[in-house]
Amino acid sequence: MKTVIIHGQNHKGSTYHIAHMLGEKLGGELTEFFLPRDFGEFCVGCTRCFDGGAEVCPHHEKLAPITAAMDAADVIILASPVYVYHATGAMKAFLDHYGHRWLVHSPEGAMFRKQGVCISTAAGAGMKSANKDMADSLFFWGTARVYKYGAAVSAASWEQVAEKMKRAIDRDMTALAEKLKRRNGKVKPSLKTRALFFAMHIMQRNGFNERDKNYWKEKGWTGSVRPWK
Repeated sequence: MKTVIIHGQNHKGSTYHIAHMLGEKLGGELTEFFLPRDFGEFCVGCTRCFDGGAEVCPHHEKLAPITAAMDAADVIILASPVYVYHATGAMKAFLDHYGHRWLVHSPEGAMFRKQGVCISTAAGAGMKSANKDMADSLFFWGTARVYKYGAAVSAASWEQVAEKMKRAIDRDMTALAEKLKRRNGKVKPSLKTRALFFAMHIMQRNGFNERDKNYWKEKGWTGSVRPWK
């Protein structure tokens, strides 16, 4: 089993420790990236990726190692502390670079067989909206199953988190890891994802973007081929 964690911050706070804990419990091969250390570029809105693919993005070379790791992984974990009720700017800037991979454009077929996890923490609140920032991308990439975990840790650092809460988090991560391992290699997209795929399957027969239309045709998705089979 291969797992990749994209940390939406450089420091190793509560969010890092929870995500890393889950990665360790999953076993197998674990790869981790930290934003903005490993990627800190902002999307410049040039739209070149929509017409020419990821390779023509001005930040392609820097982004490529993370993209390759996500494509090779069975489980993708996106982790971000809550910053003003949302994911970090570094996480948002990272996700902005994958607009061309959304279902309406040219999704990566492997995503329809992967599991994704969103993890966020805050001293008080905001985990729901922070997780949604990340889960939106996982869903629109076509990720077969997406799980969310938020923790109000009532602390500014992992060291300050109460031991009782740490034990509860450990139990939660054990349970989530077991679920992910049981479902590894067996997951298929939800009905919502399939419905969106079917709508795009019809739209792409004519398409409004030549590259997207050709991409879907080459994959056989405008016909009877489905990426999760």
